[in-house]
Amino acid sequence: MNAVSSSAGTWRYAPVRDPRLLPIVEKVEAGERLTFEEGLVLYHTPDYNTLMRLANRVRERKHGSKTYFVHSLRLEFTNICYVGCTFCAFAARKGEARAWDYSVEEVIAKVREKWEPGLTELHMSSGHHPNRPWSYYPQMVRALNENFPGIQVKAFTAAEIEHLSKISKKPTLEVLRELKEAGLVALPGGGAEIFAERVRKQIAKNKVKAEKWLQIHREAHSLGLRTNATMLYGHIETLEERLDHMDRLRRLQDETGGFYSFIPLAFQPDANALAFNLGKTEFTTGLDDLRNLAVARLYLDNFDHIKGYWVMISSDLVQVSLDWGVSDIDGTIIEEHIAHAAGATSPLGLSRQKMVQLIQAAGRIPVERDALYNELRVFEAPIASGNRAPRAAAH
Repeated sequence: MNAVSSSAGTWRYAPVRDPRLLPIVEKVEAGERLTFEEGLVLYHTPDYNTLMRLANRVRERKHGSKTYFVHSLRLEFTNICYVGCTFCAFAARKGEARAWDYSVEEVIAKVREKWEPGLTELHMSSGHHPNRPWSYYPQMVRALNENFPGIQVKAFTAAEIEHLSKISKKPTLEVLRELKEAGLVALPGGGAEIFAERVRKQIAKNKVKAEKWLQIHREAHSLGLRTNATMLYGHIETLEERLDHMDRLRRLQDETGGFYSFIPLAFQPDANALAFNLGKTEFTTGLDDLRNLAVARLYLDNFDHIKGYWVMISSDLVQVSLDWGVSDIDGTIIEEHIAHAAGATSPLGLSRQKMVQLIQAAGRIPVERDALYNELRVFEAPIASGNRAPRAAAH
């Protein structure tokens, strides 16, 4: 058994079974940045216990036991898309029976139909529609703000922004500026997939290129529009390519500070060409999901939050992930279709009470936030009897 002496004492008597982790433990304790090679050690170490405790150490240093969620509605205004990503089971061609394409009036009606008291975030991402004019998009954002005062519209991935730039013949910066003027407050992190060109050519060859994705987020940050960042993993990418993806995000975050959170998205192996071609029918393992989250928490030292996306890894595993570096579990997400089209088995949304119970049962303190990460309510006491008491906040 190895022993690590650190000023914090947390590791002094803890077994560190992989000696390659000893210098990493010292760096984490000192708050020093990890190198690419050290990130790979985290991906390969068999010492899960130390990996978990390291990620939790950073998570609690940043947030104590607080765990964030948002009361949110998910709306996909069309599934018509010409891009043809091989991992996607959501997209439909125009004229297909399962295709939908809402007008602005229908978008308003859909939101009204799903509206719940206390709803703060409207998250929208959809297909790249080949025929909708540019005017439709700012008009929709403006109409949502007029009809639902106080709602925060977080919408349009960087891939969609590039599409809007093409159809409007405007630079992406101008597209972002006009959407912000219409009432857009933030961007989701989708469309990133994996930045490595080798992988991108096979899973998303017609989608926005990696450098353009990063440029669009850089431009959004320059306008004061904060964004999230995602990574689709568990298909054909290597561990080096996962870390390369994180490394590019870390460098942009150093430059702009504009990302709220990093969200690893587990590949869903159903009803898409990529899964069929790979003969893949199984989901990512829980251990791979947890390791990936922990590596992200340790490597992305300049990100406030690592998000456990319960829709893809299940609400059960997301509870466990709160000890593996996760400090945000997204939201109620009423109601998601993109991941479910590809096989996600999670419910179509969770209630606010369920979110609170889920976090409290894991011994953490639920904090309801809005789309801009303003704290709206801290739930100090467990709702249901028999749950674990919240932990004391770490200092």
